[in-house]
Amino acid sequence: MAEVGDAARARALGRLERFPVRRIVLIALSAGVIGAVAYGSIKTLTLPAGEAYSASAWRDFIVLGIAQGAVYALIALGYTLVYGILRMINFAHGEVFMAGAFGSYFFADAWKQSGFMDDQPWLSIGLLVVLAMAVAVTVAVLLERIAYRPLRGAPRLVPLITAIGASLFLQNTFRGLFGSQTRGYPKPTGLEGTWTILGIPIQKVQVLVLVVAAVALVALTLFVARTKTGKSMRAAAEDAEIASLMGINVDRVIVTTFVIGGMLAGIAGVLFALTFGNISYFMGFAPGITAFTAAVLGGIGSISGAAIGGFTIGILQSVGPALLLTGINVPSPFQLKDVVTFLILILVLLFRPGGILGTGEAEKV
Repeated sequence: MAEVGDAARARALGRLERFPVRRIVLIALSAGVIGAVAYGSIKTLTLPAGEAYSASAWRDFIVLGIAQGAVYALIALGYTLVYGILRMINFAHGEVFMAGAFGSYFFADAWKQSGFMDDQPWLSIGLLVVLAMAVAVTVAVLLERIAYRPLRGAPRLVPLITAIGASLFLQNTFRGLFGSQTRGYPKPTGLEGTWTILGIPIQKVQVLVLVVAAVALVALTLFVARTKTGKSMRAAAEDAEIASLMGINVDRVIVTTFVIGGMLAGIAGVLFALTFGNISYFMGFAPGITAFTAAVLGGIGSISGAAIGGFTIGILQSVGPALLLTGINVPSPFQLKDVVTFLILILVLLFRPGGILGTGEAEKV
């Protein structure tokens, strides 16, 4: 009789183990999220005429979201390139972005005071981008050589902690060198005002951001797909050990990856500073986390995924707070845009850990 009872209990436990608890929880969470989004959106869109956003305001939200999404995409590419080869998250990449902005700031300030920036706006912007790329690349390569290369064979948690430490080190180094105050980043007078494109008035600086980001994304895609170095990067990302046996210098490929990531971060630093008009030693943290979320959303390790994730996050950050929170009378909804970022990260990790263009499965570490 005891054996029969044990067998019955075992069958009951087996049925309990097979009970899809996680699936039920995810379904319930999905229903809750959809319900909350629908409720907030309906409340906002049905506000009285005097309280509701106008059509032009929604248009401006979308345009701003696309512009800041382009910046996030450029930063996210640095995360995804490094992860694709080293399988590590370079959490100091936000500070590489910050270093690029600071590297160009002092020249921008001097050129603005001398009048060169206003007399030669496009030349000055081009030079600022080159200077920002040079500084960002220098910081990125030093990070790889000093902080990451000695730990290449260590467990993944070790370089992750090192990256966080490098991020804090760079933040406090720039704070000590340049102060904790926020500095206004000068903008050429030629970038003030708007252009009308397809009947839509768009700020000139936003047009510049979109054009430069599009050129950088296309150039990177062609570089990785068609050049010998790009093919070496793809081979190293597939299997670094096999790539080295085939004669590929993996160390050189990794350095090249950090160089490209630094160049993109430098471009993003100038575009971000021109768009928002200020820089600080802490400016890399929030955009860095947002860009990391964009990389995860699109499928970390995927170049096109990083671009898709960046634009998606940018639009959601711009439109989401107004659409979801205004109707339920949340004060200062735009102060909560980072909440949108972290909520997206949590939902992606819960429902599709591999991202939009990933496998949909979480990778075991």
